[in-house]
Amino acid sequence: MENTKRTVTCGELSKADVGKKVILNGWVSRTRDLGGIIFIRLRDRYGITQIMVGDKASDEVKKTASSLKSEYCIAVEGIVAARSEKDINKDMPTGEIEVEASDIFIFTTSQDLPFSIEEVRQKDGTLVIPNEDLRLKYRYLDLRRDPMQHNIILRSKVAFATREYLTSKGFLEIETPTFIKSTPEGARDYLVPSRVHPGKFYSLPQSPQLYKQLLMVSGFDKYFQIARCYRDEDARGDRQPEFTQIDMEMSFTNREEVLSVTEGMMQHIFKTTLNYDLPAKFDRIAWEDAFDFYGSDKPDLRFDMKMQDASFMAALSDFNAFKAGAANSGREIQRHKRSGLKALVVKNAADKYSRKQIEALEEVAKNYKAKGLAWMKINAEGQFEGGISKFFSEKEKEICSKLNAEKNDLLLFVSDENWQLACTALGAVRKQLGKDLNLYNPKDEFHFAWIIDFPYFAWNEEENHWETEHHMFTLPQKQYWDTLESDPGAVKGDLYDLVLNGYELASGSMRINDPVLQERIFEIVGYSRERAEKAFGFLVQAFKFGAPPHGGIAPGLDRLVMLMCHEESIHEVIAFPKNNVAASPMDGCPAIVDQQQLDDLHIKCYDVEE
Repeated sequence: MENTKRTVTCGELSKADVGKKVILNGWVSRTRDLGGIIFIRLRDRYGITQIMVGDKASDEVKKTASSLKSEYCIAVEGIVAARSEKDINKDMPTGEIEVEASDIFIFTTSQDLPFSIEEVRQKDGTLVIPNEDLRLKYRYLDLRRDPMQHNIILRSKVAFATREYLTSKGFLEIETPTFIKSTPEGARDYLVPSRVHPGKFYSLPQSPQLYKQLLMVSGFDKYFQIARCYRDEDARGDRQPEFTQIDMEMSFTNREEVLSVTEGMMQHIFKTTLNYDLPAKFDRIAWEDAFDFYGSDKPDLRFDMKMQDASFMAALSDFNAFKAGAANSGREIQRHKRSGLKALVVKNAADKYSRKQIEALEEVAKNYKAKGLAWMKINAEGQFEGGISKFFSEKEKEICSKLNAEKNDLLLFVSDENWQLACTALGAVRKQLGKDLNLYNPKDEFHFAWIIDFPYFAWNEEENHWETEHHMFTLPQKQYWDTLESDPGAVKGDLYDLVLNGYELASGSMRINDPVLQERIFEIVGYSRERAEKAFGFLVQAFKFGAPPHGGIAPGLDRLVMLMCHEESIHEVIAFPKNNVAASPMDGCPAIVDQQQLDDLHIKCYDVEE
């Protein structure tokens, strides 16, 4: 073959191209030898084209075709031909045609594969997925699989749509440093030793937070960046050491504008990449209501089951476990004026849950520190049975009326003097019920909501002092400025989270731009002027030169694409992720380095037992 450069991709040929001479490049997906006729499925990232080597092919081409194995990288020259009506593959975009090969050139061969690139299913239809560490070791092969190709391509489209939308709204894309000063931001920093400054370290940014605020001081009123961020914390499905966020900041703005711009960006992303229409405005839920109704500040709203206040039940019997939750005596209950006795009514589920299955739900509640999960069922006659029913016999009418419960419903309860603990535990049960009973609304594939009115401060029981729930540069809501010091527990922050399908997708806030107000926050959380100067001096100094009011938000790109792909781990949407112990099986990092490199950095390593 004189020219091996492709003239078309493997995903674009159709019946309109019949008779054309073409050259394709790609990988051999599979071959079939039908005794004189060889069929080859050729794959690239654009699709699959069937190649046919038949009677018209030369002996040399037939010989080459018969030698092909999976993942050989080849070029094919041939004529586009229409398939017969009975041979059309309607499940394949190129299924109406095939290419009759006149020449085949092998670029490279392939060893036997550690796992199949093609989709493999068990007899029951279950998809066979290779072990994750094996996939990560051979990630370059894993990325050839259709699901990974789809996910990475979608990620690229989402990034482009993000830039497209924000640029159209006057935002400037500005890069911030990767080597920065270590500052206290919650998680551990990744540190980078300096060769030219012995004993000193750079930090990899957990976020561009301080720098994007400095850009506002600099007069760039609309900034964004698809920013790489780093946190040294334990990995899990939606976290890993290095991640990417869509970082945004605006000057002379307010919460309404930040939320509106973010909604518009999400609408643009989903419409242009998935052709999915999001609502013009997202739901808004106060933080206390989110916990009270759903047991989480990142509720999954694709199903409507709300938790209810069941404090009235404490007076209906001598069931002591309900007394504490209804007493309104705990610190959290007093602070939020909410009951710690919570109920879930699971509609038409009495026959669906055995005692053993309810015990499994109880373990879910106990994982979130609940003392237990009380329950009872309503039978076909409208009577309570099972669980704690003996304590509430003859009280069915009153309880069912107040909880809107009916025959064949399952009632679940958590009681604790800590309101937030009770909510969180029963909220975890609610989430499990959503999965068990598949309660998700099929028409509500992506449900966004804003969580607003967060508490600004939280009391640290162990260290006996107040600390900020978010970061210390968050603006307190203005109505609390006069009582910051006298009643920190009542203060709400001008901050907001965007949640999607039970995941926190973005977090943001309006920022403090007044140095005096900033100093008051430092004092409340026990940051002396000297300590604040040491940690954040460059930002505090900048605010003395006319800092504008500003605010922003940072949606997680990895998590967003994960949810758009209906995956459960961000590993599925990152080209080369780390595994769950922050290591890469493919390249072996983290790894031991040469002693000379350590000497250059003035670092001495000590043996640590594994």
